[in-house]
Amino acid sequence: MPIIVNLDIMLARRKMRLTELSEHVGITMANLSNLKTGKARAIRFTTLEAICAALDCQPGDLVEYRLSEDPATRG
Repeated sequence: MPIIVNLDIMLARRKMRLTELSEHVGITMANLSNLKTGKARAIRFTTLEAICAALDCQPGDLVEYRLSEDPATRG
């Protein structure tokens, strides 16, 4: 998938664990884990806003676009 979620990188930079972020943001560990591993299919702007506030970052710090290397999956 060409959309990459860098939540684990931002957590490491802020020296914060997923459980701590879950408490700050009010999102379940399961939902944050799905987001962190790239399994989430969508994210609400309110959730993105809360994560950015808790991690003191911008949305672009959490999400990036990478062009697929496989021409068959480009689309």
